Amino acid sequence: MASSSPHSSLLDIAPVVPVVVLQDASDAVPLARALVAGGLPAIEVTLRTPVALDAIRAIAGEVREAVVGAGTVITPDQVTETVAAGARFLVSPGWTDVLLEAMRASGVPFLPGVSTTSEVVALLERGVTEMKFFPAEAAGGTAYLRSLAGPLPQARFCPTGGIGSTNAPDYLALPNVGCVGGTWMLPADAIAARDWGRVEALAREAAGLKTLRAQV
Repeated sequence: MASSSPHSSLLDIAPVVPVVVLQDASDAVPLARALVAGGLPAIEVTLRTPVALDAIRAIAGEVREAVVGAGTVITPDQVTETVAAGARFLVSPGWTDVLLEAMRASGVPFLPGVSTTSEVVALLERGVTEMKFFPAEAAGGTAYLRSLAGPLPQARFCPTGGIGSTNAPDYLALPNVGCVGGTWMLPADAIAARDWGRVEALAREAAGLKTLRAQV
């Protein structure tokens, strides 16, 4: 999967991809700036709220250092809309051939979601080697991913779902995990208070997991 970023892979931009759910589009730019300042430039804005497209558009237009993407992409129309808004990568909780074809045709990197071995094998059969593992903790966590590394070493994952600061290092230590997705650097009370300094500090701690990983 070719990446439009200077990095060889979406999974290698940063150890953590913040999963952002915004209720107010005016928060998008300061939030993105705080995450970038903390060392987390790859930002997944989920399509779970009505302001998501506006948020993606704002970040893409005003925070050049950010690599903004769209999450919870489940239809071809959403692929078209989010890329038009400026999304530079796409993430889905699962996949179908129709959705996969649309994501592939979009021209931007994408991470289709998987939670079973058969889904992983089916994507490998279609030439896709980078995937989202979701919901990570509920689907078997690090033990499951470790078990996949032997028979399917060519598959690389961004696990998301139930991951926080305490278990993220366990995931990042796995050979088939490139990065993890999470929300722990975006506490609801900090967003509500627009405490971007706190978000930046938490992002910096999360970005530091790369150093921790290198020592594993």
